[in-house]
Amino acid sequence: MAVTEPAAPAETLPDIVLLHEDAHLLVLDKPAGLLSVPGRGADKQDCLSARVQRRWPEALVVHRLDMGTSGLVLMARDAPTQRALGDAFAARQVWKRYEAIVDGCADEAHWQTIDAPMMADWPRRPQQKIDAAGKPSLTRWRTLKLLPGATDADMASHLLLEPQTGRSHQLRLHLAHIGHTILGDALYGDARIQARAPRLLLHATVLQLRHPATGQALRVESPAPF
Repeated sequence: MAVTEPAAPAETLPDIVLLHEDAHLLVLDKPAGLLSVPGRGADKQDCLSARVQRRWPEALVVHRLDMGTSGLVLMARDAPTQRALGDAFAARQVWKRYEAIVDGCADEAHWQTIDAPMMADWPRRPQQKIDAAGKPSLTRWRTLKLLPGATDADMASHLLLEPQTGRSHQLRLHLAHIGHTILGDALYGDARIQARAPRLLLHATVLQLRHPATGQALRVESPAPF
């Protein structure tokens, strides 16, 4: 990983860390609570892409993280790179890793796979749901550490996650589906889950890919802040 310039001034990229910059792409560390792209309404225009474009007007969105999720986001600096990166994501040539703190005792030292097709839950948008008629959705996970609590209800687990597909809310829904909802999840968790953390405890920790211009391996890491 090479950083060709120091991070942007705070007034340009408040709360955002620049981890990689070259002539073709940027890798940034998005904080929790910030949209990746603008939403609907004047109060939802502040977002990662808008802040980045104030310094790099040519920057283009390649992929997104949920507002509550923190961690690594790629942006392209030209249209050919945007297309190449989009194709790489679609072909599953970008390796992604996340970490999460989830409810309960998820004691699995070896990799497990969640194979549960997903589709939009239209009456409850933006939620997704597990449905046999949905799109194939695969997530690999294993336990990094168990986090005992004062009672069984306070038990939590620190997980390593590798999405094999890229569905909206995939990690959040898949973990809720197996009974280990991510702490702080306001969409898929009940009041108890939401009260256990001040934010969604999900962080994109690793992006690894072939650089679309040079062909060299690029790996960028961001340690989970929890």
